[in-house]
Amino acid sequence: MILRVQHITSYKYSLPVFLEPHIIRLNPRPDPAQKQLFSSLRIYPEPVCHVQVLDCCGNLITHAWFDKLTQDSQIVSEFEVETLRVNPFDFLWLEGSDKLGFEYSEKKCLEPYLQNKDSPGPQLDITQYILKKSKGSTLYFLTALTQEIFELIESVIREDGAPYTPEETLRLGKGACRDVAMLFCSCCREVGLAARFVSGYQAGDPDTKERHLHAWAEVYLPGAGWRGFDPTLGLAVADEHVTIAAAVDPEGAAAISGSFRKTGATAQMSTVLEIQHG
Repeated sequence: MILRVQHITSYKYSLPVFLEPHIIRLNPRPDPAQKQLFSSLRIYPEPVCHVQVLDCCGNLITHAWFDKLTQDSQIVSEFEVETLRVNPFDFLWLEGSDKLGFEYSEKKCLEPYLQNKDSPGPQLDITQYILKKSKGSTLYFLTALTQEIFELIESVIREDGAPYTPEETLRLGKGACRDVAMLFCSCCREVGLAARFVSGYQAGDPDTKERHLHAWAEVYLPGAGWRGFDPTLGLAVADEHVTIAAAVDPEGAAAISGSFRKTGATAQMSTVLEIQHG
């Protein structure tokens, strides 16, 4: 599938401000499941210096530095990408990893993705319920967990704020995609599966005008590498998702990270996102 994306992020400041260095994560991640055909990133005001690098998680990011005051700023990302993974299960298991309880040979590298920062709570009940149903099957656990969270949690749009804790998401019975993704990660880490947060885009209905950044989770599976599961939509990730960034937590996968200097100044942000099917 070929998708064309235009993502415009605009800021207006109540007073002239000095922009601190920014980190921009708006380019498709280098990935065997997707091929970037074209990309353009325009930044206003024009930075004094900007450079693209791979971060420690393998994400393609842009560092931008600024040298002047401004009362507005804008970042325009445009790209065309071909998604290649039609079958999300096109792999063979290694090291007996088709059964839960296996040990990663890459455990030292994966340690950050195995550590559960959330204290055991209601998510433990869901984990144990799915674990019992799965009878030790890794794939059954992941697909059943994806479906269970999809059915249990009402999907809502929540533009601002940090993700809810898994306990909050379950208590409310609703959450944004980032809340649901972190709940999924927490459940996976409870059973020893390395999981991480992912941000990006989902093809969706081409006739839908209102679009938003999307979030889901990836689990590291020996023989398959990092594979996506989207509990907001209740499915394994295939060729209708475009990955931008993945990290242990949402902060490391944020589309734009940066701040400004000016006492008393406030900022207003607006976004316009268009996704077209090729």
